[in-house]
Amino acid sequence: MIKSELVQKLADKNPELHHKTVERVVTTVFNEIVEALARGQRVELRGFGAFSTRARVARTGRNPRTGEAVPVNAKHVPYFKCGKELRERLNK
Repeated sequence: MIKSELVQKLADKNPELHHKTVERVVTTVFNEIVEALARGQRVELRGFGAFSTRARVARTGRNPRTGEAVPVNAKHVPYFKCGKELRERLNK
């Protein structure tokens, strides 16, 4: 599912809300999650899961085309851990 499909489903289930309002709400929620992760915070949505970041150390990678060694800088990457309710619904 892509963001526009999510907005459309929410708008269909809540006919009292305008499509633009639903779109603004979804965008705001996603932006808040991204900003919290950028600040190094953890975002937990009960029953769904938790978003956090993980640190990756600097390393030496390889250019797949030439095989040449390439330095890869240290970085933080997003990480998602599935919640218990979501996992149970997927595996019923």
